[in-house]
Amino acid sequence: MARLSAAVAHIVKVDPAFRPIVDTSPTMELRPEADSAFESLLSAIVSQQLAGAAARTIHGRLVTALGGAPVAPESVLAANPEAMRAAGLSANKLAAIIDLAAKFVDGTVPTHDLDDLSDDEIVARLVTVRGVGRWTAEMFLLFQLRRPDVWPVDDLGVRNGWTRIHAIAAPPTPKALMVLGEALSPYRSSAAWYCWRAAAPVPTVKAPVPAAQRRVTASGRRPPSPRKRA
Repeated sequence: MARLSAAVAHIVKVDPAFRPIVDTSPTMELRPEADSAFESLLSAIVSQQLAGAAARTIHGRLVTALGGAPVAPESVLAANPEAMRAAGLSANKLAAIIDLAAKFVDGTVPTHDLDDLSDDEIVARLVTVRGVGRWTAEMFLLFQLRRPDVWPVDDLGVRNGWTRIHAIAAPPTPKALMVLGEALSPYRSSAAWYCWRAAAPVPTVKAPVPAAQRRVTASGRRPPSPRKRA
């Protein structure tokens, strides 16, 4: 993400409530982008409503069925649908991936001039693809294209993180959060990342178990009580 230090400086200046999470977080780092826009969106569709391990397994099988990486839209359109389905795709995901490939080939989703389009223009094109909603499009903007001012107000993690950062009773509605985040522009992608950090579960540190209690756990018997003095 370009000019990260400028982004952080702006965020804590316009909204000092971010200072504690900024100070206690590592340097912002996004996961590596996919080799192509098509592969990024293909992976996003495969991963919908799946745990990470299951999504990776199905994605790997699909790539193999399509002849290996890199995967091109033309490879999807030329493939046997049943072979792709056998990789573990649902019927809806298979239809979405075929539609994604078709819209890349016909130019609905441009392959070479994404940099020339605004965030809103890219979202408008992506949501015409079956199975791609606004949230998926925004994650594509943020993680694949590294756009600096993405503000995914429908994301529950962002809303919960905002709630913790500002110590409020309940998450704001998406509409309210859109207004609240205006001051953070043009660095709302960084603000979203810190909201995700704030929403992450806090590791719990268990108190040490006394030696006597450990013996009970190991033996299944309670140690004798100490004798009272007369």
